[in-house]
Order: sequence, then structure tokens, then C-alpha cells
Amino acid sequence: MDRRPTPHSPTAVRHGAVLAVTCLALATVVSAMASLNVALPGIARETHATQTQLSWIIDAYSLVFAALLLLAATLGDRFGRRKALLGGLAVFAGASAAATFSSEPQVLIVLRAVLGIAAAFVMPATLSTITTTFPREQRARAVSVWAAVAGASAVLGLLASGAVLEVWSWRSVFWLNVVLAVVAFVGTYVFVPESAEPGKRRVDVVGALLTVIGLGILVYSVIQAPEHGWASTRTLAGIGAALLVLAGFVAWELRHPDPLLNPRLFRHKAFAAGTVSITMQFFAFFGFIFVVMQYLQLVRGDSALTAALSVLPMSAAMIPSSRLAPKIAARVGARRPWIVGLVAVAVGLIVLAELDTDSSYWLVLTGLVPLGAGMGLAMTPATAAITDALPARLQNVGSAVNDLSRELGGALGIAVLGSVLNAGYRDNLDVAGMPSSLSEAARSSLAAAHVIGQRTGDTQLIDHARDAFASGLHLALLTGSAAAVLGAIAVGVLLRRPGRNAVAPAAPEAEAVAARR
Repeated sequence: MDRRPTPHSPTAVRHGAVLAVTCLALATVVSAMASLNVALPGIARETHATQTQLSWIIDAYSLVFAALLLLAATLGDRFGRRKALLGGLAVFAGASAAATFSSEPQVLIVLRAVLGIAAAFVMPATLSTITTTFPREQRARAVSVWAAVAGASAVLGLLASGAVLEVWSWRSVFWLNVVLAVVAFVGTYVFVPESAEPGKRRVDVVGALLTVIGLGILVYSVIQAPEHGWASTRTLAGIGAALLVLAGFVAWELRHPDPLLNPRLFRHKAFAAGTVSITMQFFAFFGFIFVVMQYLQLVRGDSALTAALSVLPMSAAMIPSSRLAPKIAARVGARRPWIVGLVAVAVGLIVLAELDTDSSYWLVLTGLVPLGAGMGLAMTPATAAITDALPARLQNVGSAVNDLSRELGGALGIAVLGSVLNAGYRDNLDVAGMPSSLSEAARSSLAAAHVIGQRTGDTQLIDHARDAFASGLHLALLTGSAAAVLGAIAVGVLLRRPGRNAVAPAAPEAEAVAARR
């Protein structure tokens, strides 16, 4: 019998190539969550999208991404992670190509949702491929690289998008998605081995539907709140209904023999701390990206490339701190650098909340450095807490929970911070004396106010709109800072009795859950 290794047999695995390809696939879907932010002014001007529609164009991707992650991870677990990567990347490339031909905000929203479906299959397969392919002694380093790529890809995506926008329209951002997805597809086909769990679990369709419905109602209610009113019956009823549906999801999962996510896993304190921390970090992070890119271009008047370059110091601080985090945790334990990182995120956002129409770039830089360093310092121990808390047979679940925390936090952060920004802008914009049609258009978005002011020669309207946007930005970034503080408190409480092995692999609680499965 011929026992020579096949290209995808374990003995032929090239770990460096697998890490490079999975990180490229990860960067493709993570950068797409942020890269379009730099094109929002152009999209608003060409498609006449309102501020609410701009929120949906960005958040449709994040919402669907988060809502389908658990189902997609289960399907990848059952049918193969390599297949999930290949299929997800193919759909991602196709939907991105289709978006380049769109000129209506509603169509962009739908296509961004399709991209979210594709990304939901790609992202959990990247981390679970690493954790199941790499030997334990190499896994921590590989996960730290994965975490660094996950954190830095958003900013690097902004930079790449800003560069292509210098020579082309906002459609170039989608063409960039196509190129990255095609390269990642080829690399996956050549280098990534297939991996799947031998047991055939039933697919929890009801749990998946409850997740989609609950998160969909919640995000819709938050994004539409500035138009209907935060205290309106419609907004409060929507949020209440969403919480009831999500509570029903938890009750269903506790009783289902093959749940998408077993809530009992959260009895493990390190696992729970990692989940809460990542959710709050990315709530603040992606919400910040959404609001600050509009500030830099529409308030400061920066070009797309200059705006992208302006936030690059955040990535420069994030990458080394994420690589140093495992070494620091090995010396003093995970809890202290983890909490320090979350506090640094909060401090950075508080500094950035002081931005106004006349702020210098030095104030931006002063806030970006602690924000980036804090993200990197907190991200690696949080990711390791989730993956190391579970036995090998539940690594795909751990990967999905880690990714769900990121995308759910990002989706809610964009929805909440975008909504707070929109409400602050609408409440502070002075449109007294303007015709009702023009005043409502000006209140719909800062980009619209710019267009109206330029067409009518009303420079005072533009100045008032910029001031109103800065007021909304202040409230939005303080909201993001509060989320980071809540994350730090949660980690401190859950890991209040830390030891050097506070984040221990395969905890008894997780093993018990695995036995039930």
C-alpha cells in the first residue's frame, strides 16, 4: 500500500503556509467590516444615502456575520472547515464583484448582508483550523499571530481602501475584496488540510433562527432609534422583544441535545471573561472606526488616504502589544495586563471624545496610541481564555464563540455609537429658517448638509453641521469608553482570584459539557 503523504495529510501539513493563508482569509473578512467606512462620504454623495442608511450599509455585514456565526461554525464542524473556507471565500468574491455595479443604498445593504453570510463561514474556520492543525506547543504563538491580524486588519483595510480611493471611486473598495478573496481561495485550496469532527451532529435550525431574529430586531431598533426616539414605544418595544427572543434562545439551547452554543460553557469564568471582554472591546473599536472616519473626512476635511493614514498609529501600537501580551501574561498572569489593556482603550476613547472642529492631529494621536496598545494587550489573553478553556473536540465551538463575540460587539458598537452620533447630530444641528425639505435633508447626514451648503452657498450651514457632528462624536466615543470600562470590571470580577494558571486549558466544566455532547 502506498503510504506516502497526500497534499492534505497531517504529515504533509506546512504550518507556516497554513498560518499565512488562514490569516489572509481572516484579514479579508475582518478588513471588510471596516474598510468601507473610509468610503462613506463618497457613498453618501453618490447614492444620497442618509445617516441611517449609512449605518445599515456598514452594519448589515456585521449583523448577519454575527447572527450566522454559530450555525456556520456548526456546519463547518460537520462538513469540513476547508470546505467552509472555500465556499465562503467564493461567495465573498462574487458578492463583492456584484456590489461594484450598484448605485442604490438599498442594494448595497442587501449585498453587504450576503457578504456577512460568506464571512460567517470563513472566520470561525480560520481559528479552528489553526487550533486543530498546530501542535499544542506552537498553538499559543499561532493564536497570538491570529489575534494580531484580527485586530490590525481593520486599520490596514482602511489604509488599503484609502489608497485605492485616491485614484478611483468607492467601488474600488469592493474590487479590493475580490482580489483578497481570490488569493485566499487559491491558498486555501493548495495548502490548508481538511479537518472535521467525526461525529455527525444535528443542525440546530431553531437556535439559528432565534439568533437571527433576536439580533436583527435588536440592531434594527437601535439604528432606527434616532428617527423614532430612544424613549418611543416602538424603540423600547423592539428592544424588549429582542431581549425576549434572545432569552428564548438561551432556554432552547439549554434543552437541545446538540445546541449551537451550550450556555453551560459560561460557568467557566475564564471563558466568560474572554467572551465579555472581546464583545466590549470590539463594541468600542468598530463603533469608533465608524464615527471617526466620517469625522476625519467631513469635519477635518481630510482625503480618504489621509484619513486612513491618520489612524495607522493605532495599528502600529496594537501589533507589538498583542505579541508581547503572552510573555507578560506568563510572568504576572493574564488578569493584570488584560485589565490594563481595557482601561487603556477607555482612556484613549476619552481623549478622542474631546475632538472638535478645530482640534489638531496631535490630539488624535494622543488618543490612538493607548487605544491601539490597549486593544492588543487585552485581545490575546481574551482569545486564549476562550480557546484554552475548551477540550479539543470543542475547539470549533470555541472559535465560533470568539468570533461571535467580535462580530456581535462590532455590530452592536456600530449600531449604538452610530445611533448616538446620529441623535447628537440631529439634536444639535440648527436649521431654523430653512425650508422643511432642505432642513430634513441636512439633518439626514453631515454629507447631505455639505452638499446643500455648497449648492446654496450657505457656509454657515456647513459650519453648524460640523459642530453638530462633533457634539454627536463626543457622546458616541464616551459611550464606547464606558463599554471598555464595563469589560475591565467584568474581567476583574470573574478572575478576582487569579493565579499563574488562571486561564487553564480543558477546565472540568468544559469537559463536563463535552461529555454531555
